[in-house]
Amino acid sequence: MAHITEASLRAMLGRGRGLPDPFPVRAGDKLTPAAADFLKQRNIVLTRSDRGNLADRALIPVGVSNRHVHLAPRHVEALFGEGYELKPLRELSQRGQYAAQETVAIVGPKGNIPGVRILGPARGETQVEISRTDSYRLGVQTPVRLSGDIRGTPGITLIGSAGTVVLSEGLIVARNHLHLSPEDAKRLQVGQGDRLMLRTNGDRPVIFAGVVARIDPRFTLDFHIDTDEANSSFLSNGDSVTLIGANGKLSDSVKEELS
Repeated sequence: MAHITEASLRAMLGRGRGLPDPFPVRAGDKLTPAAADFLKQRNIVLTRSDRGNLADRALIPVGVSNRHVHLAPRHVEALFGEGYELKPLRELSQRGQYAAQETVAIVGPKGNIPGVRILGPARGETQVEISRTDSYRLGVQTPVRLSGDIRGTPGITLIGSAGTVVLSEGLIVARNHLHLSPEDAKRLQVGQGDRLMLRTNGDRPVIFAGVVARIDPRFTLDFHIDTDEANSSFLSNGDSVTLIGANGKLSDSVKEELS
């Protein structure tokens, strides 16, 4: 959203940029009467868009993910007993997913972290998601990967109430990503796998570049980051960020702000 004043228009002229004709006014922009008169005196026509552009339409909720584990069905039984099923504790932002009542300890070469929450339901392969800070505590060099991309990643040991599982792979620091439904993707003009630029909206703005768009009918709009990223950018669950560009290109309104 831009606040367009006579002074801002004169400043554009003073920088030698000239004024576009027609002059674009997007949804949410505020054009002062003096600014409108200034444009009219120069025979510059206004063009209005109800849709706005990418940045004007794109406040996105933040979801901060603490360390957690996704278990394959066979590992649920190995850790908690034959025939055991995970018990939901609370629903998560993504439909059909939940935080389970059960927790495990994760054990590395240099340390362990008890009470790590399991997320359900059980899935194809076991995956353990930690932060970079956690990796130092465990003593494991952990790569940044998209969820599900575990080939060639380090292993880790899981200890449950009824057994232990030693994984040969599956430990990752999750790459930040944006969940979108197809409707969200259409509204925001985002494609599957796009690399997005998201900006925080606080007193110390931070830009996340290369955020991967993941589109699925089951998804709810949510920007997923880990606790390290949240702490360094002053973000909490329920905060919002703004979509300011995609695939290396800033939106037009952001370009105007920076010029």
